[in-house]
Amino acid sequence: MSYVLLFLSAAIVNNFVLVRFLGICPFIGVSKQLSSATGMGIATTFVLVMTSLACFVMEKLVLVPLEVTELRIITDIVMIAAVVQFTELMVKHISPELFRLLGIYLPLITTNCIVLGLALLNVNLGHGLLEVLVYSLGAGAGFTLVLTVFAAMRERINNANTPAPFRGSAIALITAGLLSMAFMGFTGIIQQ
Repeated sequence: MSYVLLFLSAAIVNNFVLVRFLGICPFIGVSKQLSSATGMGIATTFVLVMTSLACFVMEKLVLVPLEVTELRIITDIVMIAAVVQFTELMVKHISPELFRLLGIYLPLITTNCIVLGLALLNVNLGHGLLEVLVYSLGAGAGFTLVLTVFAAMRERINNANTPAPFRGSAIALITAGLLSMAFMGFTGIIQQ
């Protein structure tokens, strides 16, 4: 499979949020403002790439040679926590305003199921190092794409004359469902 198809597969066809339904919490929680959604998307993409690479290296250099692959989930969680802590410190140093906007959602990247799911999926699909990098970038790009599109839609909906029963979370979930259906229209275009 070419790297472009692998990237598009992770970003659009098998989008982790709208097709695999992973990472719904930050998708709903951080998508109220476009600026915080974009920042969260970039931070999550960085974490996805770094943790996938770290987990791949741990798998190939430690777990497989020592024949302790049963510890995969535990080691992946430790690697994820370390990378998220590093990312949180970077964001706090580089952009205190973004750090304030993201609030509790930044440390919650540690428990974002996309991060662990991607690390485990890379192992299950038998990806090599370059494939891990491309697939992780695609997953991050897809997460950022749907987060920013959804945030832009929510900002617009907040300014619309929405009927009272649909205001707030109700219209957000309806919009997310419609967006998910649109992305599922790509299913089957690229086979994994």
